[in-house]
Amino acid sequence: MDPQYRFYPTLLNTFSRFLNGGNLTERQLLDAINRVPSPTTQAQQRGTSFEKTLIKGTGEEQFDATILQKMRKLLPRSIVDTQVYCQWQIDDVLFYGYVDLIGKYKAVDIKTTGSYQPGRYLFNHQNLYLHALKRHGIKLMEYLITDFTDVYVESYALTHSIDRQLEEIRLFKAFINEHQEQITDKKIRIKA
Repeated sequence: MDPQYRFYPTLLNTFSRFLNGGNLTERQLLDAINRVPSPTTQAQQRGTSFEKTLIKGTGEEQFDATILQKMRKLLPRSIVDTQVYCQWQIDDVLFYGYVDLIGKYKAVDIKTTGSYQPGRYLFNHQNLYLHALKRHGIKLMEYLITDFTDVYVESYALTHSIDRQLEEIRLFKAFINEHQEQITDKKIRIKA
C-alpha cells in the first residue's frame, strides 16, 4: 500500500497534546500542521546549543561541566551515527524523522527541559523510531534528559506498547481529513 499521509513525531506529539487537553487551541494545531513559522524561543535555542555541545564538544563554557560529564557517561560507548533519518510505514502513513544518535543497540534522543517529571516520554511518538530502526539491530530507545540541574534517563524497548501512539495516528488522520480545506502543507496528505 502506498502511503497517503506523512507524519513526523513533533507534529504527532503536538496533536497528542491537543487531544489530551494540553494548552493548545485548534488554530495553534493547524498552524503547526501548516508549518507556520514561529520564533525560536530561548529555551529551544538553549536545547539546540546543549545538544551540539554534548555531541561535538563546542561551546562547553556555556553549560555546567558536571551535567555535560553525566550526560556523556550515558551516551553509547561508540556512537555509530548522529542525526539518523528514520522512516516506518504504518498502514497508509509514512512516519519519518531524525533521531539524535544511534549506538550499536540503542537510539538516543537528547532532551532539555525546565522541569522534568518521570515517565514524560512514555507516550512520545519518537518511541516509534525503534520500529523504524529494528532492522539495524536497534533494540532500545533512550531519552537523556537534563533540566540543567540534574540528569534523567527514560528507556523503552521494542516490547513497549505503542497502542496509544497508533490510535493517535488514526485519530490524526481523521482530523486531517476533517480539516483538509485548512491544510496548506501538501506534504502531510498525499493525494491518491
